[in-house]
Amino acid sequence: MPSVTIKDVARVAQVSVATVSRALNGHGNVAEDVRNRVFAAAQELRYTPHAAARSLSSRRTQTLGVVLPDLHGEFFSELMRGIDQVARAKRLHLLVSSYHGNPDEQGAALRAMRGRVDGLLVLSPFAEIPTLLGEHLDPTLPTVLINSQSGLDGTAVLRVDNHGGAVAMVEHLVASGHRNIAFIAGPVDNFDAHERLRGYREALARLLPGASEWVLQGDFDEASGHRAGHELLAAPQRPDAVFAANDMMALGCLFAFAQAGVRVPGDIALAGFDDIPLARYVHPALTTIRVNIAELGARAARLLIAQVAGEVAAEPSSSSDVLATQLIVRESSGSTPSA
Repeated sequence: MPSVTIKDVARVAQVSVATVSRALNGHGNVAEDVRNRVFAAAQELRYTPHAAARSLSSRRTQTLGVVLPDLHGEFFSELMRGIDQVARAKRLHLLVSSYHGNPDEQGAALRAMRGRVDGLLVLSPFAEIPTLLGEHLDPTLPTVLINSQSGLDGTAVLRVDNHGGAVAMVEHLVASGHRNIAFIAGPVDNFDAHERLRGYREALARLLPGASEWVLQGDFDEASGHRAGHELLAAPQRPDAVFAANDMMALGCLFAFAQAGVRVPGDIALAGFDDIPLARYVHPALTTIRVNIAELGARAARLLIAQVAGEVAAEPSSSSDVLATQLIVRESSGSTPSA
């Protein structure tokens, strides 16, 4: 059986070959009904564009690179879900790599993307972004940094309002009557963790002048939250409330309290950050700061695709966009849950 060509798709869709090419390549100057007709014809004929030919003719790989510190956990799965939804809608593929929190492996992953992708999405939480990324990123490759402290010249940064979210949580806990509030921090070299700790400290100093900080070190995973929970229970005086810098540590802490027979929120209130899907299904349901993680990924992907298409003008210095957070009140903080 002869192979199906782009001319066959054009004939069935009753459009020109150029229109089929523009529709399949995701160009915006194609009417939606025409685009749908082209896709339907391509699907009916089981037509698949030749990747190498497309790359040679357009100098595009039709692929976006995604470099993440890890792939394990609900945060990264939600982030990838948002990225993938946007990429699929544009008929783009993803090339994903994880560097397991190792700066050297991050550099290797970035170098491996060269020539294989049209643009890069990079989540790099390390503080020294210019030093770590500058020598590994191709300056001609469109790149969007996610949740990074600072960017490189001409590199867009999309980040979460971690500081504002932490401030809102401390304000909620104080308004709920809690005065001795402990904080389980994230990794010391992580920008998200740094901003959430800064928000806790600033809000505590403003709302409870003279109150002592109570900061325990965590690592954004359940095990470190579990350890912190046992450490809190062993203290001479227990806190009124515990604010964990992410939901995974809050859930680990909740398990430690349950093992010791400590009631949440009856004995100690508890709150987290991120609003991962599991947060609403534990008992008691977790008060947290909602980050629309999938939307974070989707916005980053849309921004990158616009850059690749030349729809975003290059800036002489890095530009930044901030994703707002939302306080979600549930049973674990001892307050009336929000609707």
